[in-house]
Amino acid sequence: MTMGVTGKASPPTVRGTILAVDDEPDILVALEDLFEDEYRVITTSRPAEALELIAAEPDIDVILSDQRMPGLTGDALLARAREISDAQSILLTGYADISAVVSALNRGGITGYITKPWDPALLRNAVRSAYERHRLARELATERALLRGLLDHSGDAIAFKDTDGRFLRLNARMAERLGAPSIEACLGRTEAALLGADAEAAEAADRAAIESGAPTEITAAGGGPEAGQTRESWNQVTRVPIRDPAGAVVHLAVIERDITEQRLLERRLRQADKMQALGTLAGGVAHDFNNLLTAILGSLELALPKVAGDARLTRLMTNAAQAAQRGAALTKRLLTFSHRRDLQARVVDLNAVILGMDDLLGRSLGGFVQVERALSDDVWPVKVDPDQLELAILNLCINGRDAMPEGGVVALATRNETVRASSDPNLKPGDYAVIAIRDTGTGIPPEILGRVFEPFFTTKGVGQGTGLGLAMVFGLVQQSGGTIRIESEVGHGTTVLLYLPRSHEAVEAGPVAASTPVPAPRRARILVVDDDPQVRHVTASFLNGFGYDETAVPSGEAALERLETARFDLVVADLAMPGMSGIDLAEAVRGRWPALPFLLVTGHAEAVRIPPDFSVLEKPFLSADLAARVAALLAPEG
Repeated sequence: MTMGVTGKASPPTVRGTILAVDDEPDILVALEDLFEDEYRVITTSRPAEALELIAAEPDIDVILSDQRMPGLTGDALLARAREISDAQSILLTGYADISAVVSALNRGGITGYITKPWDPALLRNAVRSAYERHRLARELATERALLRGLLDHSGDAIAFKDTDGRFLRLNARMAERLGAPSIEACLGRTEAALLGADAEAAEAADRAAIESGAPTEITAAGGGPEAGQTRESWNQVTRVPIRDPAGAVVHLAVIERDITEQRLLERRLRQADKMQALGTLAGGVAHDFNNLLTAILGSLELALPKVAGDARLTRLMTNAAQAAQRGAALTKRLLTFSHRRDLQARVVDLNAVILGMDDLLGRSLGGFVQVERALSDDVWPVKVDPDQLELAILNLCINGRDAMPEGGVVALATRNETVRASSDPNLKPGDYAVIAIRDTGTGIPPEILGRVFEPFFTTKGVGQGTGLGLAMVFGLVQQSGGTIRIESEVGHGTTVLLYLPRSHEAVEAGPVAASTPVPAPRRARILVVDDDPQVRHVTASFLNGFGYDETAVPSGEAALERLETARFDLVVADLAMPGMSGIDLAEAVRGRWPALPFLLVTGHAEAVRIPPDFSVLEKPFLSADLAARVAALLAPEG
């Protein structure tokens, strides 16, 4: 027995591999000499060892085997080799072994036989042809495996058609889209035979792609009849003409990809961008509105004592002040929506917040609406502004009441939910406490559902709604790190879900209301800085009424000039001023007169955050608010 591997050191992927089996060593040496320049040659003189080599060497392309060998004949060897290898087989036999050749053809699947003694050129050609057949068979098998893997495992619907539109190959996803029970039920049939008139547009697109000879891509609404689909959906359909060697289009590949989630995500992102733009607009409007309200409320408060003897005029001015205060409440909603109002967030128990609203909900919803609660005992704490959360819940309950003109049920529930993945960009993975507010009302039509968070959008009649309720709720949950979802069906009510991130801190006790500070009895010199002349006049008039000596200037630069030439005990400055802002002025004052108290007055929170150690008073304010802040800052411990 001899065994050897000969040949040059070329990679196996370039040179084919031949296994030669013969019990005569001289024959093996001759075969090595004949083929070693073109192939990698493995030899053995034992049939049993040949089977071991075949099992261990999956890259063998051609097996050359002698017929007459001790222990196992060539035809039997090749029959067993065929069970474990796809290599091509050639039998080497003498003139008297025709019966062995017939047996090898039947049992071993040989592709040819060569008689001994062989003609070298004839043997070379036989091996070369066998090698080429084996290589092409493997390439075809690889392509078939790749195609089958693509068809079986792709999430896309894939099909191959002839130029008449008949299906030649398709995957289960495409058969499902066509509403067929199986892949086999589609083969040889056209899309029109399976879908009827619904296939007209698809077949027209197929013909256009075949005629143009170029790939096409379109986005189509709807996803076919699968499972009685009624939801809004989109498919991206790619058609690729396939040409024969002569260049003629003979087949068409069709790939359909469901891009519904992508489209919905794009829609949500566009909505988020729109909300951000509207929020910026709302913040700017609120800033100017707060300045006007400060001047209106302050002027009315200053004027009321002067008309104390005139009951009718007092009543009119009081009505005007109350209207201005309602405007201030509306402005706060705008600022919450625009993310520009700092929330007074603390860790709260959602169940306690909801249970504490019993009286408020009873008075607001009236006797025709029943309030039900299903509160989870172990609901997680959240960090949120409880006052704003109460306002949000109240708004949603009132919306539910308005959707039930004949009465009904508003149900409030809490639960815990862990989000592991979400297509909503506003809902990140994590733990959330969820508040669900459900009504049994008329529901919201789909064409309106996408607009309900837009500020000033309302379906209520003139004078019955501002369109800011849901916008305010949206702003609150966004600022708190959560999101809001609405599920609604016309005629079957609406459910609003508020997702608030779980807090791992302990629940905080509510703030204790402090008594209103009394203005400092000593006289003090106060510098008032505001670019709005009306607000500046009101603020200075309030301070003068408290008994302080006030000086008013219109800018930060003018304030610094006054501070250089006169002594003051306090500076009261607007935050948003052209040129030098209130924060710029406050930092300049701290740098040069660090002991001088400073009060910032703002109509909204600016993009630049106010340092937490700055004292801030929000517009619009009443005289009592200003008096308390000034007294606290002028007190020795202030």
